[in-house]
Amino acid sequence: MKLLYIADIRLPTEKAHGLQIMQNCEAFAQTGADVTLWIPRRINTPELRAIRDVWRHYGTTRNFNLRRLFTLDLLPLVPGQGGKLAALAFYLQLGTFTLAAVLRALFTPADVYYSRDAAVILALSLVKPGRRLVYEAHRLNAGRAGRWMQRQVTRRAGTVVAVTKKLADGLVERGAKPERVLVAHDGIRRERFADLPSQAEARAALGWPGDAFIVGYVGRLQTLSMDKGVGTLIAALAQVAGASLGLVGGPDDMAEAFRAHWLALGLEVERFLNAGQVAPERVPLCLSALDVCAMPFPWTTHFAYYASPMKIFEYMASGRAIVASDLPSTAEVVTHGESALLTPPSDVAALAAAIMWLRDDPALRERLAAQALHTVMTHYTWESRAAAILAKVNEAR
Repeated sequence: MKLLYIADIRLPTEKAHGLQIMQNCEAFAQTGADVTLWIPRRINTPELRAIRDVWRHYGTTRNFNLRRLFTLDLLPLVPGQGGKLAALAFYLQLGTFTLAAVLRALFTPADVYYSRDAAVILALSLVKPGRRLVYEAHRLNAGRAGRWMQRQVTRRAGTVVAVTKKLADGLVERGAKPERVLVAHDGIRRERFADLPSQAEARAALGWPGDAFIVGYVGRLQTLSMDKGVGTLIAALAQVAGASLGLVGGPDDMAEAFRAHWLALGLEVERFLNAGQVAPERVPLCLSALDVCAMPFPWTTHFAYYASPMKIFEYMASGRAIVASDLPSTAEVVTHGESALLTPPSDVAALAAAIMWLRDDPALRERLAAQALHTVMTHYTWESRAAAILAKVNEAR
């Protein structure tokens, strides 16, 4: 089976979707597919331009091909992050890349054309049979134009992949045939978590104190301008005697703002442990240094129903206890009291109580971590996800 994965992203990127796409392409190839990833030739940051080998950067096997297509990328030239000019530059970049992908696809036969970008799938549906198109949805589009596009795509694609059950239901309401929809949560690369260092080794490598009780947050500190609850976590830790915060991720200015918030609460500076944004290959090391992994997302429609963050699966694979917001999307993956402790979103007191419980009960930490590890390795690997998706695609073909 020849599979073309078409993604409108900068690569490499500091955002999690780059790792998700690279690991998925690797997994599709491991199942026997002949995979090529098409991405736009975009302007990257100086730091990321220095990375020459994206497979090594993401820790994946070079078992698939990568091609960069033409795009007109003016976004780096636009001052600021918003406004009409930035929107125009964004749509110009997306449009030129989509056009380049469609033109190249006309002369590139494949069994499967796969994308997370609704615009790409919609354009391909004009020139390729729907049964060969796979649309992977990560949100329910808002706005009249976004809803219209997603409605068209879900009706035309032969296979629709949704990362949560609620998202699958929403896509069916927008016209996707239920028999064509597959719920496939995100997952982990099994090899990424093989031979993890001990906690002592990980802390020594990071320069973190060996005897501290460390609650960590790993990942981007903001997504699509949405708060991810790190401030709530800091407020909770202020109520937990002796607890330290282990922060892994960026951007740096937000990490510095959280440091200022930590100090404003009168907390000791030496208990604010910030590793900054690290290469993907070092994330398992950072997770190994923690006692508890936290995912304190607030209640928003996106987080509650449509998010399948890789962090929850990597937390599970790290062998560390997890405390997370009790959201429907999270509860699809972990169970309160069995594989994690779940607390009401934005409830500082409840989060602090859960962290204190974990601090004072090492046996509970071990039990929750063991069950989470078993669950993720049994049900949420990229390999098993890829096999399920390709089986669904074969039904459509």
